[in-house]
Amino acid sequence: MLPEIVSKKEWLSALEQQVDREKAFTRARDELNAHRRRLPMVKIDKEYSFVGPSGTVSLLDLFDGRRQLIVYHFMFAPEWPAGCDGCSWVVDAMTHPAHLNARDTSIVLISRAPLGKLQKYQERMEWQYPNWYSSHGSDFNRDMGATLGDPDNPTRMRERHGVSVFLRDGDSIYRTYFNGARGVEYLGSLWTYLDLTPYGRQEIWEDSPAGWPQTEPYTWNRRHDEYGT
Repeated sequence: MLPEIVSKKEWLSALEQQVDREKAFTRARDELNAHRRRLPMVKIDKEYSFVGPSGTVSLLDLFDGRRQLIVYHFMFAPEWPAGCDGCSWVVDAMTHPAHLNARDTSIVLISRAPLGKLQKYQERMEWQYPNWYSSHGSDFNRDMGATLGDPDNPTRMRERHGVSVFLRDGDSIYRTYFNGARGVEYLGSLWTYLDLTPYGRQEIWEDSPAGWPQTEPYTWNRRHDEYGT
């Protein structure tokens, strides 16, 4: 099926109404962001260590001298053969960090899998950015809510993707924000690009015209080298 075919005048009128709705949403998003900037924060008193390309580093080191740090909690448990496909979507949409760095902000990925696994998967995905660190053996993931379950029973532990934001004041570190699930869609443009198209994401939860192509969510997407032709 196809969208309704109308005259150019009718299309421009409908488009104008839609753009007005989108501008209202943009203003609502601006207000939401303003509330986020006024959130209180919590001090991080615990010491954490991570293993990365340059060896073992601290949470403070991840700031790389900048005031703000964004951590994407990439789901990759130590026993998994590959990283999460959904998280891979998010990283596929990440670009050169220079623009964030220019605003005194660093961004990194953190996962529980050992560094060797992370680097092997990163090479497979052909990702240059951002830097990826292993929290293997650290309490960081559990403390941040990125790994849930009983640490004494690894089979009952589960990973949770999400984004944490930290602010540094001297050597003091504060956590200012966390969100997961669909809250991380705001990070990557792949979903928002699809939202612009007539068929949208083509998932059954969407309010679309009858007959539009739709599938169950999170069943069709793949790592970018798994789609075939």
